[in-house]
Amino acid sequence: MVDVHTREVRSYNMSRIRSKNTKPELVVRKFLFKNGFRYRLHSKELPGKPDIVLSKYKTAIFVHGCFWHGHNECKYFVVPKTKTEWWVNKIAHNKQLDEANIEKLKLDKWNVIILFECQLKKDKITSTMNTVIKKLHKTIACP
Repeated sequence: MVDVHTREVRSYNMSRIRSKNTKPELVVRKFLFKNGFRYRLHSKELPGKPDIVLSKYKTAIFVHGCFWHGHNECKYFVVPKTKTEWWVNKIAHNKQLDEANIEKLKLDKWNVIILFECQLKKDKITSTMNTVIKKLHKTIACP
């Protein structure tokens, strides 16, 4: 199937997609800060450059886009109808990198929390973030 956009339009559209400071990431950061948690952002010292690093809790939080990280059985993850094979390979590669980085962090005794954008929608944000806060309190209670 042929792309519905010209190369220039597709290039422009792709250039507008951010990898840092996305809306879901800002929602998580705001919630954590409001609840007294302090953190670092995009730590280059850690595998995968986690979006949020809570050193006190030895916890790395990744905020993943459902599409870019192939969130299974999610309405926000739909394989494009153009360049399908390329996208399937791209997303599979992203998933492999995610798994490798999570494994490295766990080997270094880091707690890892993965949040997908669908978990941060208005109807789910409170329960999702309350679960995150419980996990954080649990890590400091049981080192």
